[in-house]
Parts: sequence; structure tokens; C-alpha cells
Amino acid sequence: MSVLQIAAACLLDQHGRLLLVRKRGTLAFMLPGGKRETGESALAAVQRELWEELQLQLNDADLTPLGRFHAVAANEVDTWVDAEVFIAELPHTVHAAAELEELAWLERDRPYPANLAPLLRDHVLPALQPLARLLAQDVHTVPTGQ
Repeated sequence: MSVLQIAAACLLDQHGRLLLVRKRGTLAFMLPGGKRETGESALAAVQRELWEELQLQLNDADLTPLGRFHAVAANEVDTWVDAEVFIAELPHTVHAAAELEELAWLERDRPYPANLAPLLRDHVLPALQPLARLLAQDVHTVPTGQ
């Protein structure tokens, strides 16, 4: 079984929704990102892929590492992915470009669709759960007058 080295991004909008992409000719929704080129760092790869797929340019400081995950590839037979995943706020509206056919939003208070890529469904979403709870909390600081 072969292994693909990939880099992907969890892009969250101001409502806490997660951006998903579906590549042309495939059924599974996944995170934006893709295969790393020879000698390319995960950070450089995810920045390149975000530009190619969404015309989105993010600086190094905009991307926070979420983790490294391994899963069966969604669109490649007998293949696993070794993925370095980052998280970032989506600074503006994006549109599908390059090989992308469709964009979708995953909302934390709605059921997940059945056609999620294994990496996303089995590893990334569970890793995001603690962050989602933090984002959902409405924490206010009240001045004490001291």
C-alpha cells in the first residue's frame, strides 16, 4: 500500500463553519489541501494548495498546526495519507478553482454528511471537537472595578 504525504487546512469562517471541498469526478468531501511536492514543507504545501484551489493566500502566522494524522485515502485505491493539518480563520469569501468542483460548509450543530473523507471523519473532526466547544462558549469578562 502506498502513502501520500499531504497537507490540509481547516478553514473556519466567522460562524465557526468548516469549509469542505470536493474534487472534480469524486464523491468525498474533504479539507482543502493536497500532495506535498518533493522537498516541500507541510506549511509551504498547504499555502500553495490553498492558492491553487481557492485563490486564498495565508501567511505562516495565519496557520496553526492541528496535528498529523494517518487515514485511508478517499480517492486513491490501496493508498493511505500521511497528513499534516493546519487550522486558520477564513479571511474572506472563496470560490472553487483548479480541480475543485464544489465547496460546502460543515456546521457543528448539524448532522455530518455520509460522504466525508476518512481523514476528516475519523481524525480531524474529533481533533477539532475541543476547539469547537471553546468557540461555542460565549465567554465575557466583566470588569470588577478594581
